[in-house]
Formats: sequence, structure tokens, C-alpha cells
Amino acid sequence: MTSVTEYDEPQVVIRARSEVGEGPVFDHRTGRLVWVDITRGGLFETDLASGDQRSVTLATMLGAAVPRQSAPGFAVAVSDGYGFVVDGELALVAPDFVSPELRSNDAKCDSRGRLWAGTNHMEFVPGQGALRVWDGGSASRVVHEGLTLPNGLGWNADDTEFYLVDSMTRRLMVAPFDADRGEIGELEVLLAFDEEDGLPDGLAVDQEGGIWIAMWGGAQVVRVDRRGQVIGRVPMPVTQPSSCAFGADDTLYITSAASGLDADKLIAQPDAGSVFAVATGSRGVPITAFAG
Repeated sequence: MTSVTEYDEPQVVIRARSEVGEGPVFDHRTGRLVWVDITRGGLFETDLASGDQRSVTLATMLGAAVPRQSAPGFAVAVSDGYGFVVDGELALVAPDFVSPELRSNDAKCDSRGRLWAGTNHMEFVPGQGALRVWDGGSASRVVHEGLTLPNGLGWNADDTEFYLVDSMTRRLMVAPFDADRGEIGELEVLLAFDEEDGLPDGLAVDQEGGIWIAMWGGAQVVRVDRRGQVIGRVPMPVTQPSSCAFGADDTLYITSAASGLDADKLIAQPDAGSVFAVATGSRGVPITAFAG
């Protein structure tokens, strides 16, 4: 029987009431934690040491915002496609989604600085989701179709495997990864979660091969090994953890959501929508900035 490590309950580091907090990533240029509120279009840059926070609200849903390597601003995945936010202004470069029923979801850069992003139907219609890659040009490239809600994604420390969550089907999947070509092999199910676990959402990968997954509705973050076994659990004081990212040390930062919680649940979960942190004893695989 697999031993499951129980971690401490995380502490609040950014008190907020975001509807759907998501996409945490550290900006190499400023050291700030960048995160979004998807449904409100909020983009936040938080100095965790001082508490100072910069924010901008876009007139669109914002799946993720990632720092750029050498240019100002952020590469973003929004309702209509992909573009840049500079000085608070959105420039849509790749308007890939002509249908208002589609939107961007979680996104992250690979080791070459390409943005990998999930797209989904607003009503989560099965098979209407896709995985795309954007390099800064006028269109993205479809990598995989037939998904429902492609969500958390990441790569192992050797840069040879790609991990992807399809939330509505409760699956964590894995595929071989070719970093030079920016391509994946066949996606295979690594772990299918039970309903009581919650919906797998955003994820982070550690140097030891552990995959940390925020379980929406499950009030937990789980650590999964390469065999598809749950080997760790972080209990959450909120029911809807949404994503996670490692800092420079072994600290895991976890976003959460208040969306859909009624008045009684919000009273019981006063920190729903906040950002949390917990020491894990593991260091994360570095996340590259956007190269375009």
C-alpha cells in the first residue's frame, strides 16, 4: 500500500475574494507572484515580502498571464485568443476563437518559451476542448483535440514528459515530449480520480517527479508520482483550490476560488479566493518565461 505524506495546512499569503483565482507564476524580472482572476479578467502582480500589489482588469476572461523573457508586459490567454498586456493595455495578436462559446483556460510556457494553453467550450461540452501552442505569431497551433476542459499542465525535470489535466473527465494524462520540436506523443491516462477527490485543476511539477494538483471541490492538493499513485496530500481550508506553483524554495503557492459558494459557505470559508502557501520539502521544475 502506498504511503501518503500529510502536509501542514497552508497559510494565507494574499488575502482576496477572487471569483476564480488561477495561473500563479513568479516573474523573473521583479520577483513578484503573478496570478489572475479568470472570470473578472484580473491580472495581479504581488510582492509577497511587502504586500504591495499591482493590478489591472481586462474587459475579457483571462485564463493566464505569463512574464516575457526580454520584452515588457505579459503574454496572455484570453477569451478570444492570445496576445500581450503592456502597461495595462491588451493587444490581441492571435484572435483564434471566432465563436463566443469558446475561451482560453490555463496556460504555461515550455522550456523553449512557447505558450501551451487549453481551450474549452463555455458550457464544457465534451470533445470541444483543445490543447494549443502559441509562439507569438498571428495564430496558435492545435496540438490535441477532443478534450473537455484541458487545465493544469507541466513538464518533468528531464523535459521528456508532458502532463495535462482534463478536469471534467477527472483525468491526469501524460505524453512523451519533444522540446526541440514543441510536440507531444500520444496522451495516456496516468490517473483517473474518484468523484469524492474533487475535480483535478491546475498543477505544478517538482524535481523529484511529483505532480502537485489542486483538487477543485475536494479541499485538497494532492501529490502524484509517476506511477499514478497519490503520495501526498495538502489539506486546504477552502473547498476550491484552483492551481499551484513553486517559489524559489520548497514553498508551494496555491490559488483558490469563491465562485459558486453561497452565503453560508462563504461565512464558513472566509479565505475562499485567497492565495495560500505551504512548505513541501520539494523544489519545483523551473518555469520559463514567454520567448516571443
